Amino acid sequence: MEPKTVGLKGFNAASDTKNISGLVAGSVIMTLEGEMPVQFLSPGDRVVTRDTGMATIKAVRPRKLVCDAVAIMAGSLGHTRPDRDVVVPAGQKILIRDWRAEALFGQKQAMIPAAQLVDGEFLTLHEGVELTIYEIEFDRAHVIYADGLEVASYIADSAFADAA
Repeated sequence: MEPKTVGLKGFNAASDTKNISGLVAGSVIMTLEGEMPVQFLSPGDRVVTRDTGMATIKAVRPRKLVCDAVAIMAGSLGHTRPDRDVVVPAGQKILIRDWRAEALFGQKQAMIPAAQLVDGEFLTLHEGVELTIYEIEFDRAHVIYADGLEVASYIADSAFADAA
């Protein structure tokens, strides 16, 4: 079955829109210069990471596409997490370090796709949403801060090992 975006100019069709990751335009990223919208980042900028303290951006790639997305209400993943209502692609991996990780995975923390956190009330799935996402690439996988969430940076081979 072909995605409905086939033939639409400027869109990247994906066979499985639930696996797309990246940060939506307007996402606020914690950098060494302070908070900055993702669309203003460029190679060479230094980003605050959970795992190494700081990492230098290798590449930033914007993509306009139609994919499944998860809307997350402010504060629904912990005190001020996220710090405002946000939307992420359904495949974006989020680090959870609270009772959810313990209850769902029997671990103190877990890196999981946003779609697996959907509860229908505070985190809702929206199918076929048109988004501009930004893939931020570093020399290796990192956990970065975006809108008060701890999220996985873009990984070209999508084999993100638990980096936290």
